[in-house]
Amino acid sequence: MRPGELGSSGVRVTALGLGTAQFGDLYQAMTQDRATEIVDAAWEAGIRYFDTAPHYGLGRAEQRLGLALRSRPRAQYVLSSKVGRLLRVDSSGELTRHWDFTEAGIRRSIEESLQRLGLDRLDIALLHDPQERLTDALRTGLPALVRLREEGVVGAIGVGTGDMTALAAFANRAELDTIMIAGRYTLLEQPALAGVVPAARAAGISLLNAGVFNSGMLAQEQPAPDARYEYQAAPRQLLARAQRLAQLTAAAGTTLPRAALAYAARDPLVASVVLGADSAEQIRTNVRLAQDPRPLDGLWSELVTLGLIPA
Repeated sequence: MRPGELGSSGVRVTALGLGTAQFGDLYQAMTQDRATEIVDAAWEAGIRYFDTAPHYGLGRAEQRLGLALRSRPRAQYVLSSKVGRLLRVDSSGELTRHWDFTEAGIRRSIEESLQRLGLDRLDIALLHDPQERLTDALRTGLPALVRLREEGVVGAIGVGTGDMTALAAFANRAELDTIMIAGRYTLLEQPALAGVVPAARAAGISLLNAGVFNSGMLAQEQPAPDARYEYQAAPRQLLARAQRLAQLTAAAGTTLPRAALAYAARDPLVASVVLGADSAEQIRTNVRLAQDPRPLDGLWSELVTLGLIPA
């Protein structure tokens, strides 16, 4: 897979990355064996970029990913995790998430992520969902990441969220190497194209495009009536839009999942399309679709004419 560089950081990620929210028991329980099978399938397909976060399953995703990667040569893959939430035991003995965008909190977050992963370093650190504490993330979180990059603790820094206010607040910050856009630059909807993507381009910031199936709605050739959106039941209007896209992609001789993957990777600013998976077979299927070389120019033109994607 072609590598894409994140800004001018020198960190290069493969065109497809593996996201690990599912490793944290997102919709169903995930065993370590299954997580390892997914990572093995990704590796066999050429994927060398893996993304995780403390937020996913209260650390379980990091633990499972770390175990799955333990036998792989560390120099041969790129790893990102996120900062802004520390995991702490509350007064009842339950493990909970605690917001912390201070420099001390971010350093501690990285240390604890490495402990859960069982690895020696992160390549990329991303401010996670900074909209929840936007002022803190801008005033203390971003400068902290800059210092960590200067110290060589991480190779590249960025932000990851699906919130448009937060994306807009960070898109013109030239200190960043990358922005992970979650579900806002997809075949179904493209609000990030209005301002975030042009601002990132001007600032020299690369994109990691995540959530490109919109919670799985675009991962099916025919979106099901019970499809999810943002981890909840899909709104009727969006479901109808996805079903219309499915009809048009079929008429063009392709499928909705393949078109969704191709669209997410169209812009050269996108260094990697980050996909989750519930099984090794999903990985193999998505890689096969992403590598389909047949052009889709006619489909894009028709979708522009119908007002379903911007010109």
